[in-house]
Amino acid sequence: MLRLAKKLWSVFTDDMDHCFFTGTPYCERHHIFGSANRNLSEKYGFVIPLAPYLHNFSPNSVHGNPNHGLDLELKKLAQKYYEEHVGSREDFIKEFGQSWMERGD
Repeated sequence: MLRLAKKLWSVFTDDMDHCFFTGTPYCERHHIFGSANRNLSEKYGFVIPLAPYLHNFSPNSVHGNPNHGLDLELKKLAQKYYEEHVGSREDFIKEFGQSWMERGD
């Protein structure tokens, strides 16, 4: 049986084949809210293409420095989008478990 890859999309870009920040065609798709909320990230389009060094391969990457730096900025960006287009902050917290807006880096 042939298995097709899941078609991921993003509310932040129509180009899932180039890094959102650098434009490189060598990129990986990052679910902004990680494994715990992977399905919600896919449902709302909170997926973003990142160059490998921004995704996994450096201490400042989203997985190398979770909930800080770039990872925190992406979570805030997604939450802002949610609050402007989907529902209230309370709705966001009900779905995602917390607000990222008040967190500093």
